[in-house]
Amino acid sequence: MKFSGKTILVTGASRGIGAAIARALSDAGARVLVHASRPSDEFAGVLADVGFEPGDALIEDLAAPGAGARLFARALDAAPRIDALVNNAGVYAETPLDGPETPWAEGWAANLAVNVQAPADLCRAAIAHFRDHGGGVVVNIASRAGHRGDAIDGAGYAASKGAILAMTKTFARALAGENILFYAVAPGWVETRMAPKDIAARATAIADIPLGRVASPEEVAAMTVFLLSGACPSATGATFDINGASYVR
Repeated sequence: MKFSGKTILVTGASRGIGAAIARALSDAGARVLVHASRPSDEFAGVLADVGFEPGDALIEDLAAPGAGARLFARALDAAPRIDALVNNAGVYAETPLDGPETPWAEGWAANLAVNVQAPADLCRAAIAHFRDHGGGVVVNIASRAGHRGDAIDGAGYAASKGAILAMTKTFARALAGENILFYAVAPGWVETRMAPKDIAARATAIADIPLGRVASPEEVAAMTVFLLSGACPSATGATFDINGASYVR
């Protein structure tokens, strides 16, 4: 799959899944606009790997109001034509059911701001841009939790990922006729900082995965690159599960 001449915006690209996606797209020939919430050595490493041009590194805190729209506008300043968007950036903020109300409210607010509002605003801006340029592609990185739920203190996170899945389906149904394609990828545990590191917790997580291991970021990246390639437009609106058969729909 070749992406020569294509420009793709990837959010949350400083590490983990986002970094793997950015590197895979760069290897396939795309110009990758890489986003992070803040500068870091990890982000600098990704930039070096993708051979970035001036302006391709975009810093924006997606928890801030209006951040998604600002980020897409800055991406257009760097590249007048954007062919695809990967909404990968996300947070896991616990929403503890018991105890004080403040952590509950703050957790919900963080999950909704970063995992729902910012991607929605980015999708809105991308759709307007794609309509002026004959189409485009969006891949939204969701989660297994959006289908099967999460631990009780992860209700806010699970709900936010469920919202992303519903949004993806809605836009796909409405916009396929305009050659604007939407896909969702729903990983289970992936070998990133969010994966359980405690020995007992990790053993419990792996015991729930028939494949016997957590997924690698590169596996999620491979699926994302395939969806962005245009090889199967008829799959628009679909969600692709990457969870080692731990949740089979």
